[in-house]
Amino acid sequence: MARAQGARALMALAFETTYGTPPVGGFTRMPFASTSLGAEQPLLNSELLGYGRDPLAPIKDAVTADGDVVVPLDAEALGFWLKAAFGTPTTTGAEAPYTHEFQSGSWTLPGMSIETGMPEVPRYAMYSGCVLDQITWQMQRSGLLTATARLVAQGETFGTTTSAGTPAALELKRFGHFNGAITRNGSALGNVVSAEITYANNLDRIETIRSDGRIDGADPSIAALTGRIEVRFADQTLVTQAINGEACEMEFAYVLPSGESFTFTVHAVYLPRPRIEISGPQGVQATFDWQAARDSVVGRMCTATLINDIEVY
Repeated sequence: MARAQGARALMALAFETTYGTPPVGGFTRMPFASTSLGAEQPLLNSELLGYGRDPLAPIKDAVTADGDVVVPLDAEALGFWLKAAFGTPTTTGAEAPYTHEFQSGSWTLPGMSIETGMPEVPRYAMYSGCVLDQITWQMQRSGLLTATARLVAQGETFGTTTSAGTPAALELKRFGHFNGAITRNGSALGNVVSAEITYANNLDRIETIRSDGRIDGADPSIAALTGRIEVRFADQTLVTQAINGEACEMEFAYVLPSGESFTFTVHAVYLPRPRIEISGPQGVQATFDWQAARDSVVGRMCTATLINDIEVY
């Protein structure tokens, strides 16, 4: 009997025309490191009395479908997750390389159908009505560069054969921590030990009464863009900004030698006043848990720019 192994797992993704309805084609094979995306339906214990000490049969509760997908920051596949987070981009360029600009502030987010497959069982689970709730990643000196996408789905169906057909393949061009750089107001920000970026759509699940126990949708509310930077304490620039309550523009960028790039620009970053601790003879570090807001000049909170060979997302 075959046993399921993660090494043989598959994932395919396609954007939906109608929320909750998987498209008949147009799926793309997606690289991923792990996933907890799934549906669960808990049981409610019976509260009835008068039948002795042994309980009566439990009752099924509503279905919850959600989970995380850990994906690489890749020059081509990342565009699908950025579209899920921000909506359809503005693409420029008559030929490759193309520039895709994603902007925050959209009131409409696309739904996705995501199929995960374990061919040795076989089991193919299709999650329809997937909307991206949050995406987060870290910048550091070394290690594997991945992002975690948190999804809210409407429901799950599964069978023994795939419903995604033959997914289109992508050329894996992965960014690494070595390709990353951080700038503040156009100048390189030095002494940064690590950084974390989290963009959240703060989805509101529409939990109406339905015979299938699923949600009606997941609507975006006020977005949030937060993060953390940890720096070696070498000057007062960031502390002075925090004390004065001023905003700065921060840019987190990755560039591959082959020309592909990903730039995430946060237009108005506000820093809290940190506690500067001297914990020993080693270097002194400071941590800033920053928050972003809408910039009145640009008219939005952030812009993500992806340059690659994909013509349309």
